[in-house]
Amino acid sequence: METVKLIMTIVQVLVSLALIISVIFQSGKNAGLGSIDGVADTFFGKNKARSLDAKLEKLTGVLAGAFIVLTFVITLL
Repeated sequence: METVKLIMTIVQVLVSLALIISVIFQSGKNAGLGSIDGVADTFFGKNKARSLDAKLEKLTGVLAGAFIVLTFVITLL
């Protein structure tokens, strides 16, 4: 049982490091405020789902969910 707990703790540390990295690589929500009237953002607004920021946001959500689940499982062991 201790081996399983050790392996899950190592996985949790790796997930937490990946979560930190994915949050650091995201651009801020106010990154486009410098443009005049949002004209520069109209083209990127159409392809927002395919952008790197959207992928990083989805990855962050998945990693956060995995971190929470791992935390509960390790606590129960």
